[in-house]
Amino acid sequence: MSQTNQLSPVVSSHSTTSTHVHTSTHMGDHETYYQSSVTSKRFPSTIARLLKPRKAFNHIRHVLHQELAEFFGMTVFIFFGTAVNCQVVLSTNTGIASSPKGEFLSQTLGWGIGLAIGAWVSGGISGGHLNPAVTLAMATWRGFPWRRVPGYIFAQLWGGIVGAGLVYGTYHEAINIFEGGRGRRTSATASMFVTYALEYPSAATCFFTEFLGTAILVFTVMATTNKKLKVVAESVGLLPLALFLVLTGLSSAFGMQTSWAFNPARDFGPRVLLSFVGYGKQLYTYRNEYWIWCPIMAPFLGGQVAAAFYEVFVSGNWADDEQISPIHSKKATMSNAVPV
Repeated sequence: MSQTNQLSPVVSSHSTTSTHVHTSTHMGDHETYYQSSVTSKRFPSTIARLLKPRKAFNHIRHVLHQELAEFFGMTVFIFFGTAVNCQVVLSTNTGIASSPKGEFLSQTLGWGIGLAIGAWVSGGISGGHLNPAVTLAMATWRGFPWRRVPGYIFAQLWGGIVGAGLVYGTYHEAINIFEGGRGRRTSATASMFVTYALEYPSAATCFFTEFLGTAILVFTVMATTNKKLKVVAESVGLLPLALFLVLTGLSSAFGMQTSWAFNPARDFGPRVLLSFVGYGKQLYTYRNEYWIWCPIMAPFLGGQVAAAFYEVFVSGNWADDEQISPIHSKKATMSNAVPV
């Protein structure tokens, strides 16, 4: 046997454990040295997995599958909602459509359907939050891990950006016609993607509208994910149905005043998207930074108050570990997730 073969890590009895192999001038020997290093016991197993594309993909998917579910669910939600807004508003221009293609009821139904489908998409994996206010309420009152909160909110924001981006790409030609030319962008079309209040309500009224609407929405979520209720434990698809009903009802009842955000990511995600497609600083300066205190701060506060009221006064078991929602329980597995 030649000296080269004696040194080859492929045939050596120490090939899978040794990290020191004589280097040969032949290309093949360089390749086997690399293989020996990757399989070495001293080489970090995580890095070894990531060096293989398929294993890297599976590892990332396993670690982030809940956040990815939130992202896709939120994308679906925003896609439906902003798309129906665009169709209803843009079709009022005779240069785009011969007659209007929808009305206010179309918008309320479109947003409700979008939220329900988004919840079906994500519910069995992530719990179907699709709302930073819901995520924060679950972390505060239902044992949802705080370490996952940033990832959930980040995924929800990106879902809002991507969902709005898909719709903008679909309707950008109609937007150009509606605005009177390329490069012209005003609040008339921005309002199809982000929320604007009417002129008459005061700042306090706008804040209270978003606070109250989000409180009702989160209260509904807390009730429909309370597994101690027999109707919840025995129901399949209850959460998406409840979300459809509550959002459609809220938007129909008093969505007029603020364009019903009730969800920080629903407004901020599309707002970020519009910043990159030609809409100016008025997105952020409108009514003394309306975008911060109305569609972001009010929903967060409303969600916390609603969750507190439900857990303390309605469920009656806010201090009981068994009350923690199964989707977020430390003892939970995905097999006993909230039914959706």
